[in-house]
Amino acid sequence: MRVRFPWLDRRGRFSTLKAVTLVLVALPGLVAAIRYGTGHLGARPLNEAILVTGLWAVRLLLLSLFVTPARQILRLPQLVIVRRMIGVAAFAYAACHLTVYAADQAFDLAKAGAEIVLRLYLTIGFAAFLLLAALAITSTGGMIRRLGGKSWQALHRAAYAAALLAITHYFMQSKLDVAEATVVAGFGLWLIAYRLVAWMAGTGAAASIGVIGLLGTIAAALTALGEAAYFHLLTGAAMSRVLRADLSLATGWRPGQVVMLAGYVVVAVAVARRRRSRPASPPSRPPALDRSVAWRG
Repeated sequence: MRVRFPWLDRRGRFSTLKAVTLVLVALPGLVAAIRYGTGHLGARPLNEAILVTGLWAVRLLLLSLFVTPARQILRLPQLVIVRRMIGVAAFAYAACHLTVYAADQAFDLAKAGAEIVLRLYLTIGFAAFLLLAALAITSTGGMIRRLGGKSWQALHRAAYAAALLAITHYFMQSKLDVAEATVVAGFGLWLIAYRLVAWMAGTGAAASIGVIGLLGTIAAALTALGEAAYFHLLTGAAMSRVLRADLSLATGWRPGQVVMLAGYVVVAVAVARRRRSRPASPPSRPPALDRSVAWRG
């Protein structure tokens, strides 16, 4: 069996983009492993490792789903070569997340399994892991050929279901400290909304600057409303109080503000790239020479 190194492109040539992506997706896990080995991962190192690996699994899953919109919006078709790598890395972190959880249970698989069945947020997280496992197993070129293009694409749309389950799992285990989980939910909402618009109106319409800006604004507003509703249901705090905080930076960046800023950054980069890629207008032709007054010297 021929081994293909992950930093090579389909033609077997070294790809700087793939090599850099490989280093970046591996770096958080490497840092966490070094901190664990040197005793710098906190008072409860296994618990901290569970949080780190789970968080990066969700982040990389959403990043893999952002590759297609980024290709279309930012006009970077070359990003397609790292989509599989990022998705498989998300699964790898999810697998580490589950393994470290089992280690925290002293590898008592019966106890860990019972916890997964009895605790809803663990059940949801395990369902997301199973979907990611199915996507990782079928991510190879051979599996694409076996399943056929249409069947493979239909299966890999389950990545959005996996993202929804992963975000829900993350949100439920965060309890009161839901700031980052709410930001992640806002990004997930933007990604799903973009896909829906692309499906209904066509890729070109979905990638227009106006649609991108509108989606970012809507996602930010719904993120702020979701955060306010969550705290209202959990603590009884008035939704208006949380929403007023979203209009100020006095308490730091709020989730809705982060989502809106990210949306505007995408718009700004898209505008800049489209201006750079706009073909220069051809030089104007000089006026025709009037031979009746031309100097004949």
